[in-house]
Amino acid sequence: MRRPRPLPGHLANTPFTVEQASQSGVSRGRTRASDIVARGRGIRVSKSAVFLPIDSCRALTQATPGSFISHLTAAQLHGLYLSARFNDLPQLDLARQLGTGRPRRRNVHGRELKLGRRDIVVIAGVPTTSVQRTLVDIAPLLTVDELVVIADQIVCAHSGRCVPLKLPRVEISDLAAYIAQHGGKRGMRKLNAAMELVRVGSDSPPETRLRLLISRSQLPAFQHNIELKDANGFPLVQPDLSCEEYKTCTEYEGLHHFTPEQQVKDHDRDFVTKSAGWNQVLINKADMRAGELVVIAKIARMLKLGGWRDPQNLAGRSFLGRLDSRKDFG
Repeated sequence: MRRPRPLPGHLANTPFTVEQASQSGVSRGRTRASDIVARGRGIRVSKSAVFLPIDSCRALTQATPGSFISHLTAAQLHGLYLSARFNDLPQLDLARQLGTGRPRRRNVHGRELKLGRRDIVVIAGVPTTSVQRTLVDIAPLLTVDELVVIADQIVCAHSGRCVPLKLPRVEISDLAAYIAQHGGKRGMRKLNAAMELVRVGSDSPPETRLRLLISRSQLPAFQHNIELKDANGFPLVQPDLSCEEYKTCTEYEGLHHFTPEQQVKDHDRDFVTKSAGWNQVLINKADMRAGELVVIAKIARMLKLGGWRDPQNLAGRSFLGRLDSRKDFG
């Protein structure tokens, strides 16, 4: 059997439309060859192609006039912090403007949405709902805490002298105003509840969850990215969360903290923090998995060193074996 002629380079490793193939000089017969797979009406891809989800979205919108990516698929394209339960979605979310007809395709969840002129952005050639519109659309599908994690990500910003400058995707006031314009949509009660808990400065989902855990306890308030200063007012370090009143701060240590380079930086950070007269609590994945008992008790013990009275005796609670204290006597 004669081997099919190679596809043009720009079509070889990505889904493409039949129209694109025709414009590139590829015949209809070639797009039906044995090495080509149909991925829906008017969309083809080479069996050997290795491509990203955004490549599928690009071909899908090109083959569906007037369409754009929305909901959970849009959240993935924006890189939003979705929970792991959304990792393997069976369908792509595709929409059109209200009144123009819901897209109907295989492996597609089609919708009609009423959008404003600023509600669509283009990501690597793919028309997609804006990050704020995407948050509104996925609100019914998420819990309050999941919405806080994503909204924290959207508004996160840094302007201190101890951390790199970071601008928000959307200012928190602008995000709140946008949400207020969509008060009649499903999920808005949850989203409004989440916005009451959103704060500027959280760099990761665990950091947000740690703040929420602290805020729901009897501990004093902690804030993001407070500068710790020396006696002359010079900023030294900016912890994840800090309680200035009792000179206590927390740092969430994710996997990147265990690289040799980051351990050197963390050693310096810990030394500077202690030298400034602050007590530091390091929280990790195991602590968060153990739950409120371990996390709150660890933070409470450091707060007491800073002069906190601890009226509920949170620092005195037992870890009940949840804190690893085994020693190697070999």
